[in-house]
Amino acid sequence: MQITRRRLMTGAVALGAMGALPRLGFSATTITLGETTIDTLSDGHLVLPTEFVSPNPGAIEMLAKFGITTPQVEAPCNVTLLRDGTNTVLFDVGAGPDFMPTAGKLSAALDALGVTPEDITHVVFTHAHPDHLWGVLDEFDEPIFANAQHMMGRAERDFWLSPEAATQMPHGREVFAAGALRRLSVLEDRLATFEDSEEILPGIGARASTGHTPGHMAFEIRSGNTAVMLTGDAIGNGHLAFAVPDWISGSDQDGETGISTRLGLLAELSASGLPMIGYHLPEGGIGRVERAGDAYRFVAEI
Repeated sequence: MQITRRRLMTGAVALGAMGALPRLGFSATTITLGETTIDTLSDGHLVLPTEFVSPNPGAIEMLAKFGITTPQVEAPCNVTLLRDGTNTVLFDVGAGPDFMPTAGKLSAALDALGVTPEDITHVVFTHAHPDHLWGVLDEFDEPIFANAQHMMGRAERDFWLSPEAATQMPHGREVFAAGALRRLSVLEDRLATFEDSEEILPGIGARASTGHTPGHMAFEIRSGNTAVMLTGDAIGNGHLAFAVPDWISGSDQDGETGISTRLGLLAELSASGLPMIGYHLPEGGIGRVERAGDAYRFVAEI
């Protein structure tokens, strides 16, 4: 398995080892698994209040250990693109223009890579939060990836299409439900669903990882003897999720279930050495989990 990092500029591709990337670039980290190429593309980043990362009273002090001393945290957004010679698959589609001005940059990243929306054969969602789903429609409410089969876990789809979804949102996040309902209603005739442990496409297995949302899915991507785990938001950031994984995450809809899911994934990934891709993790989100005493750390592979 080979992992490389690139900076993509609109109209050009710069190859080589990169340090801190300028804001005008679109970073990409690439894994090669046999004949399969996996790129993580930047959709930009979110700006989140500290309590959204964790409501724990010790969160500010703990974040300071990672050099985060502001009342807000920047969370990178890594959209995953898989190409195996037959299928061209997007895992999540970013935020689009309607969520945060710092996100919604996926189209520029795809352009820089030379991939058009028409090239995408499948769109697979980990879950239906705005930064993963809202980039699926254009300004006329038409699907951007018009040739693609869209896919989502059945439980996740059913939750966001239910009339109770808005009432189950934490205060201030009711718009999440309205936005998901609008987009999933447009996609309904092209949205296939799947279950836990199902092989949704050759070499791509779904894995229930609930807590962040009621039907959140992770995916194990395998080619020959090599594999990588795409965890979505089940492991939600590169600092507290590893250092204090038993703390409630402010972004999880069911905090206790989220803890259980996170602890299970971290233990498995650290024991197996299997590389992972995290949607909100640094350096393109690709790396490995290592034990660090009673906790863990994320080691980016660049």
